[in-house]
Amino acid sequence: MGAQRAGQYKGQVVYNYAYDLAYDMGGEVPAKLLGQELIQVTFDSSKRNPRHMFFYRPLMARMPATERMGPFGPIRVDRTIKLLPMGAISITVRVPFTVQEIGELVAYHDLEFSNGALNEEIRRLAEEVRKELAPYMIQPVTEISDEEAYTVFCIEAPVVDEEGATLQAEEWLHQHRREVAGLLTQERDPSQLSDQEADESTVKYLSYYGTDLVVVDWDAALIIDEPGDFHETLYIMEIANLQLAELEAYDRILDLALERSYRDLRARSMSKRRDMMNHLREIRIDLARFSDELVNITKFFGDWYLAKIYDNISSRFHLADWHKTIDEKLKTLDQLYQIANHDQSNRWMLVLELTIVLLFIIDLIILMMGLKI
Repeated sequence: MGAQRAGQYKGQVVYNYAYDLAYDMGGEVPAKLLGQELIQVTFDSSKRNPRHMFFYRPLMARMPATERMGPFGPIRVDRTIKLLPMGAISITVRVPFTVQEIGELVAYHDLEFSNGALNEEIRRLAEEVRKELAPYMIQPVTEISDEEAYTVFCIEAPVVDEEGATLQAEEWLHQHRREVAGLLTQERDPSQLSDQEADESTVKYLSYYGTDLVVVDWDAALIIDEPGDFHETLYIMEIANLQLAELEAYDRILDLALERSYRDLRARSMSKRRDMMNHLREIRIDLARFSDELVNITKFFGDWYLAKIYDNISSRFHLADWHKTIDEKLKTLDQLYQIANHDQSNRWMLVLELTIVLLFIIDLIILMMGLKI
């Protein structure tokens, strides 16, 4: 791709949608998904990447491109679907753009077509995927929950000023900080934003070369780079978004488990307590497996710069807080398990002691009856 024209921005908007579909993927997966072949995700080698950099490579299906009527005319919509081992999918949508002002991109946040909204179309697509993958999944959900969505605005480098002179990416950001903040916060009139909000929305940025830039906010991000170098950064953001969706899903599971455990712990029925202990044991095993798989899909730290991008976006998503919340709830479940286990042990000890006393009484009766005879 050539340099940008003066007063023009060219690139693509990338939408990431994450859905939790099941407890886990089964051992087998279909060869095709919605009629498209499933292939393994690949990454291009470049001088920017270390020789032994590792990425988790999920299976992916490329859906046929479609034409839609967007906010500024006809647009091409490319969609890909990735399957993750913990029973989740990530749907990525790419829409190209050419605009004169950064503010024009705000219209792409909640993208509306002439025949409906993008998020509604993707939700229907996710439902089709759920139905087709249900036989291959362990404990699939009966209906999909709300998606976890993240929007990334990718501008082709280098950026230029009104005279067509090339700008350093950081210099461009300082000149357009308020417009970028308005884009990331979906504010059509960035002048309405306070200086504090404008700074907060754009404070987490990174730059490696003079012409590239990554600005991360909680709901959207901005990337300036060569088109061929978008892929790795976008994948990291996609994985972080998927992690957030899975953490939210397991947080809901833990809430239900805690509610059930408190209720069953008050019950006098031995069968209910036994069922509760079995359920708690399964939850503990599931969370251990989930934590291991969640860590495995983020083994991309062969590149310190990509690791820093992940740190920034995980900070925006508060992934550490989500992990901490789940760990605390897991500790509470473990305590409830210990209480139930201890209570069950006490009950068995009481039964055993009563049995011993009963046998002792029977022995005494037999002995006394023998003496009388």
